[in-house]
Amino acid sequence: MEAPVVNVGIMTEKAVSFVFHGEYVHTETGKFLTGEQRALFVNGNIVYNGRLFKEIFFEPASPSSSFELKAVTIGRNFHWQRQEDQCFKGAFNLVTGENGIVVINQVDVEEYLTSVISSEMSAQASKELLKAHAVISRSWLLAQIEKNFRLGRKEEKQQNCYRDNEQLIRWYDREDHNIFDVCADDHCQRYQGITRASNPIVQEVIHETKGEILVNGETICDARFSKCCGGVTEQFEHCWEPIPHSYLTALRDSRETTFPDLTQEEEARKWIHSAPNAFCNTADKKILCQVLNNYDQETTDFYRWKVFYKQEELAELIHRKSGIDFGQILDLVPVNRGTSGRIEMLKIVGTHRTFTIGKELEIRRTLSETHLYSSAFVVDKEDIQFDIPGRFVLTGAGWGHGVGLCQIGAAMMAGEGYDYRQILSHYFSGASIEKRY
Repeated sequence: MEAPVVNVGIMTEKAVSFVFHGEYVHTETGKFLTGEQRALFVNGNIVYNGRLFKEIFFEPASPSSSFELKAVTIGRNFHWQRQEDQCFKGAFNLVTGENGIVVINQVDVEEYLTSVISSEMSAQASKELLKAHAVISRSWLLAQIEKNFRLGRKEEKQQNCYRDNEQLIRWYDREDHNIFDVCADDHCQRYQGITRASNPIVQEVIHETKGEILVNGETICDARFSKCCGGVTEQFEHCWEPIPHSYLTALRDSRETTFPDLTQEEEARKWIHSAPNAFCNTADKKILCQVLNNYDQETTDFYRWKVFYKQEELAELIHRKSGIDFGQILDLVPVNRGTSGRIEMLKIVGTHRTFTIGKELEIRRTLSETHLYSSAFVVDKEDIQFDIPGRFVLTGAGWGHGVGLCQIGAAMMAGEGYDYRQILSHYFSGASIEKRY
């Protein structure tokens, strides 16, 4: 079996500037193109070289050809958002979308993975960590393609939002990616082309694990990962659709296996206010620089963190982010916590009204200009006058959703001599590795 091909959505813009390094063929006209190019979105059409198109497909004329996209936004809506120029291998597709030109890269799965491994973490990371990541990234991708195929055959769209007068429960997976398989940013997994994939070790890792995926019986594992679990991993159903995955469950990120019941408020408070021993509880720069690319290293307080809000700041922020005027904020009350202490449903109590929001990413977006590091936090109210707090302190644990592999924990495990199979069996309980092609 050959490695499959994947369609990756890179960006959607009103104007797209790109450069062909080596020859590309415009499949409709048969023209060979090199050098700088530009396409504009005008009245629902793509304007390119004086003609109107709904879709344009460019094929590389040789394996050495690549294309460079100008000003790609990475980390969209996260605290490290920025733009950079990026190079890609493979075919290049421009499609009209609702809000602009959708740029899609059609590329071999193994080529895609070479970039993902270098984009998600440093290409200088230890080999066992990179091998573990290659297997989970490949598994996740093929699971998404399989899921796309299943959903495409169904009449009804998968529901990922429930709203009434009392609550809004929404999760963000990849349900909106209907003209490509996966996107290129943190919403799916970081894919930044060949810009960072310059290390021969990454090529070796992809070659040595070629076709290897995690399976649970006959099913390809929907293998998730986040930067730092905060000491305990989260169950899939507390972050996304309410379908348990036996291999994405709660476990202690250490040699110890026991941990308190963090769904209980008192236990979660004790856990988050302390800093228990865990693989991901590290300040070792040699380890962190393997997992954290240059812009991620701007973040240092990922295992335990604090955020402070004055009453006026928090009330204005929540009003703006949720579209609901709560008045002054009286309380933030966890309704449900997951197994890692992450809040799945949060009740916001204001002087004007009370409303409950979930799941974890909705909570993180509502309580921050970008995203809180995680939804595993406890709330302390200060300067209370006439029952109205003057200040809120959020003390939190971890960075990301905490489901599946903990990247910083896995880096520590690799540093301590665990091989990639041991790392994967630690984070994906009951799953096994299978070579598919």
